Amino acid sequence: MGKLQAGAQTKQPHACTEQRAGRTRTVMGYRLSGLALVLLLLSIGLALCFDARPPSSDVFPDLYEASVEDLQKGMEAGHFTSVDLVKAYFTRIEEVNAQEAALHAVIELNPSAITQAAALDLERKSHGIRGPLHGIPDNIATITSEGMNTTAGSFSLLGCVVSGDAGVVKRLRAAGAIILGKANMSEWAYFRGQIPSGWSARGGQCTNAYFKNASPCGSSSGSGVAASIGLSTVTLGTETDGSITCPVSHNNVVGIKPTVGLTSRAGVIPISTHQDTVGPMTRSIADAAIVLSVIAGKDPNDNRTLAQPDPVPDYPKALNKDSLRGKRIGVPRLVLMNDSYTGNDPSVNRQFEKAVEVLRSLGAITIDPANIPSAEEILASNNEEIVLSVDFKVELNSWLSSLPQNPSGVRSLANVIKFNDDNAALEKPPHYEDQSRLINSEATHGPDKKYWEALAANHDVGATRGIDFVLREYKLDALVLPARKLASTHAALAGYPIVTVPLGFYPDDVTVGYTDKDHNIVYPAPGVPFGLSFLGPAFSELDLIGFGYAYEQATHTRLARRAFAAAIPKTQLYDIVSGEWGYFHGSLKALYHVLSGRIFGWVGS
Repeated sequence: MGKLQAGAQTKQPHACTEQRAGRTRTVMGYRLSGLALVLLLLSIGLALCFDARPPSSDVFPDLYEASVEDLQKGMEAGHFTSVDLVKAYFTRIEEVNAQEAALHAVIELNPSAITQAAALDLERKSHGIRGPLHGIPDNIATITSEGMNTTAGSFSLLGCVVSGDAGVVKRLRAAGAIILGKANMSEWAYFRGQIPSGWSARGGQCTNAYFKNASPCGSSSGSGVAASIGLSTVTLGTETDGSITCPVSHNNVVGIKPTVGLTSRAGVIPISTHQDTVGPMTRSIADAAIVLSVIAGKDPNDNRTLAQPDPVPDYPKALNKDSLRGKRIGVPRLVLMNDSYTGNDPSVNRQFEKAVEVLRSLGAITIDPANIPSAEEILASNNEEIVLSVDFKVELNSWLSSLPQNPSGVRSLANVIKFNDDNAALEKPPHYEDQSRLINSEATHGPDKKYWEALAANHDVGATRGIDFVLREYKLDALVLPARKLASTHAALAGYPIVTVPLGFYPDDVTVGYTDKDHNIVYPAPGVPFGLSFLGPAFSELDLIGFGYAYEQATHTRLARRAFAAAIPKTQLYDIVSGEWGYFHGSLKALYHVLSGRIFGWVGS
């Protein structure tokens, strides 16, 4: 009785009992058993997590070649996010810039890129994607983009405030693309003077990734190099005469120089309204077609675009391997295939002859030769320079005067020239002093009789007795020729499109040449690429994309040779994702130990 009384007074939480098969068990026993079960399950679950591995590297596309489609598939499958992509590209850019043989391709990163990527990742989960560029990073050159410097490579514009995004950037943002950063370029789009292609005071000397100190060509030099080694998914460039066509040729990538007026130039630092155009520079025709479908279209801020036909074509629909079958392709040999005029090494023409055979094997009817009668006149003419010099002064003065703010005080071309003289340590280092084209442009006095005559002559030799004549005379669908020097000039003067794809590489025994001996910039050089250009009439991009795609898919020339090893960044998506996985894994372990200690401590108390 006393023992019972004492037992009743002992602290026994939940001391109600249950009679079962002659045994008595307190509910406390079930509680302890339940905790043990929870702990067991937690232990098993965490043990499985500890044993787990991040996704296999096989599910991550190699960023050296990764296409828009590759990256969209990976994001849709949940293998990685847009944030992961931006981090990977940022790391690759920093990796390349830190190398001894820095290529100086990308000179500024977008501080808002990761925030934008996170918002687009959330939108993907909650509403789906806007289109194929949703969450895809893009590098741009001289094109205005809010929040980053737009300088044309000149310190005179550093810190200036622009009125807003350029027309093409607005379209990219609306499509869900992420502006990753700004690429280097030939200063003032190579309209400053006799300085090496790819050099700007702000960005330094951009060089080719296929041979040390090789010329990247220009003026969209950084965009070409960035595309070539996977520093961005896609890039943009601008062309007045050759500034997309030549860099994509030198860097083993694809470029589309659109018809003048197909893409908006609003917000682009100008040279000439008659010739300026904005186009994609990518690793494949497919990606270039996707980008062009986004950036093409009318813009009330660029009157030239208002004359384009409706609707904007769906350019990816041109991606057909049979596009060349039955098409008449002309080979303009007069002047344009003469090495003494073009400066080409004979290996370029040898590779071109093989390309013509490929076109025939794909069903094309080649008309050879199909010469352009005005080719020799273009060689002797100075009319393009006359027009560009007048246009540059008028249009740059207008652009500079429209800036809401410019810390340097530069508001005119005359101010630019004076800024360079006053800041020679920045803008005119040894062997980079020349600004003759700026000075010549400043000496012009607006459109005059000489200007209008030159403009008319340009249209005559470029279009009337140029591309239009030869296409009509031989009933051609397009022209094809190596993408070097003179290849772009007829189309530039006419305002017509060019699609350029990889053609080949200089042989290992080629004699190294110098485009600029003072700066040790070389071309040609072993392994340096060169391209193949398809030219057509105004707004024939859909056809030209199809022709380029058929050739690209038959040859896969880009894949035949990679950049030199030191130029290729090592960072891949797997490194970014596995690093984040490791952080998560460590946090989970810490949580396990905390919870384990608390549970066992509570049970034992």
